[in-house]
Amino acid sequence: MDITPRLDALDFFPMQHILIFVYALLTLSLVSAQDRPHIIYIIADDVSWNDFGCYGNEVVRTPHIDALAQKGIVFRNAFLTASSCSPSRCSIITGRYPHNTGAAELHSPLPESQIPFPLLLQEAGYYTVQSGKSHFGKPALRAFDHGYEMEDAGNGGEERWVQCLQERPRDQPIFAWFAATDAHRAWGADDFATPHNPDDLNVPPYLVDNVATRQDLASYYNEIQRFDHYIGEVVAELKAQEIFDHTLIVVMADNGMPFPRAKTRVYDSGMQTPLVLHWPNGIDAQGTVCQSLVSVVDLAPTFLELADVAIPDHLQGKSFVDLFHDPSQDFRQYVYAEHNWHDFEAHERMVRSKDFLYVRNARTQFPNGGPADSKRSASQYALNAARDAGRLTPAQVDNFIAPRPHEELFNVAVDSLQLLNLASVPLFQSTLPIYRQALDDWIAITKDNVPDKITADGFDRQTGELRPSVPAFNKVPRGEMPGIKRGALTAIGTPGF
Repeated sequence: MDITPRLDALDFFPMQHILIFVYALLTLSLVSAQDRPHIIYIIADDVSWNDFGCYGNEVVRTPHIDALAQKGIVFRNAFLTASSCSPSRCSIITGRYPHNTGAAELHSPLPESQIPFPLLLQEAGYYTVQSGKSHFGKPALRAFDHGYEMEDAGNGGEERWVQCLQERPRDQPIFAWFAATDAHRAWGADDFATPHNPDDLNVPPYLVDNVATRQDLASYYNEIQRFDHYIGEVVAELKAQEIFDHTLIVVMADNGMPFPRAKTRVYDSGMQTPLVLHWPNGIDAQGTVCQSLVSVVDLAPTFLELADVAIPDHLQGKSFVDLFHDPSQDFRQYVYAEHNWHDFEAHERMVRSKDFLYVRNARTQFPNGGPADSKRSASQYALNAARDAGRLTPAQVDNFIAPRPHEELFNVAVDSLQLLNLASVPLFQSTLPIYRQALDDWIAITKDNVPDKITADGFDRQTGELRPSVPAFNKVPRGEMPGIKRGALTAIGTPGF
């Protein structure tokens, strides 16, 4: 509240009136602070949308996340803007699409010109803290009163989450960005709690169902189990501090699982995210599943609205606070996402509705097999062996196809894994132009483009090893970021796109 215009008038008031006036202002400030929720944002690393129990996975052990879901909202159609670690996180923390952040490629730091939303919360009186994997660069850390990178504590910083809550000033609302490294490769949780039994798992049809792949997936589930454990510790601490009911807890992931045809892909296996929200004092529709389409660019304006902070024009999403009260209402017609350099040269764009997914690929000459770390996995080795033996199924061969189609269209209502490209099917020729236009509109309004010189492969597409000419994984010679020449960094937001 700005009281400057009123200060001159105080000379005309008796002292007791002045004291009453000041007391009223202080009381209003305290009430406002108490009305604003604490916000605990928890993000997993490389976890697919359907790998929590509350999303129907009957094998993975996520009791703490599932308990939050039972009294909160499970978003069934939440989507990322990139299935790639740092571009995804930079997009979330700015509320802008990757090519609008200046950090569209893996390991690109967020430019200081971009405004992280926790900075706005901090300026509005929130205590802001980050612990674990940030991966959005040092300039973005200015948004936090304390930023504990993952090297400051053991496995990804989860061990420090409770400490961060204990350190908080008790006279301020808190915004915490808690980021695990679970379930990023290499695996490190096989001896944590009770390991998952490989024989119990369901293997996706685009992977080879053998002993090695099943053990690979079991190790991935073990990582998720550890992530869930630390969420349980956070919940216990919030309850101990008696602020659990007044805290919005958000649980999600930055991209799909680190397996072939998941992470980095624009299909649902890479781009759809789990999104669980829990807030006893603020969510009316507790224990519900929300089918509305939401994008992660919508998170920043949602948090700002809850904190009673004006939503800046540069944000490209829109607040979905209304879904807290009525999750059945429509919110978005489309969500949009992109695939830029992540170990390998790439340029894909996608638009998705509840019914269809449309993909446009500007680098059709290359196979689209996933990131370098999955290239070095047991699951990939099993695919390679099946390929060499001529035993790949149609779903599995998609990991190797080159050239790829320039356009793909999937009916997601009946093809949830996006296995059948309908772009050339006569029945869908009237549908295709609708999605072409929707994507063209988004490209135009966000000032996207296909650069003349895109960053080239940094790794071998067969082995996943660094190319001999590249000195280190984070020292790949860079090309031109998408959108830069068109002024994408200064593009203002248009909520809904």
